[in-house]
Amino acid sequence: MLYLNPGLLVVDDEALVRTCLSDMLIRSGYTVRDASDGFSALAAIREEIPDLILSDLNMPGMSGFEFLSVVRRRFPSVRAIAMSSAYTGADPPQGVAADAFYQKGTHPTILLRILEDITRPGQPLLGRRPRISAPIWVPTNGHNASGEMYVTISCPECLRAFPQVFDHTAATTLETRCAWCCVPIQCAIVHSALAA
Repeated sequence: MLYLNPGLLVVDDEALVRTCLSDMLIRSGYTVRDASDGFSALAAIREEIPDLILSDLNMPGMSGFEFLSVVRRRFPSVRAIAMSSAYTGADPPQGVAADAFYQKGTHPTILLRILEDITRPGQPLLGRRPRISAPIWVPTNGHNASGEMYVTISCPECLRAFPQVFDHTAATTLETRCAWCCVPIQCAIVHSALAA
């Protein structure tokens, strides 16, 4: 896919980060819009679908984890780069539905190189992992009457919600089946303050 002045959506809850990244990317030939969280980013996508998304992972409201999962499900052809200062390495953290990862605080030329690799026609991404099925990110709801931690899952197929007990010492991902239609569902748990 050949991109001429690719449209890029920068999503970050810090206004200074959005401004700095947007200015640099505009000077590099990108058409840039920005959003302060996952919800406002989805609203921006409703107005115009971007070619690329650069999203922070840790944001209030709808986090980048959740936002990128929704993007992967609804807009699978949009290339996505996750960014965070909380993770290191070249690959997106486990469970993050992104094509590439940029560690905040590293030199901006690294980000430009990642963007160049993603938009180069006919070139596979370096170190690209196969596209994974994006998990549904769900917050913990606290404890039920028996004192067990639980989440409420909304099935992407039948759209019905159901509670699911989970072991808080287990991994942050959960494989389950819908209580109504039995479709397999992969969830990633976002630990909320209510669960403490």
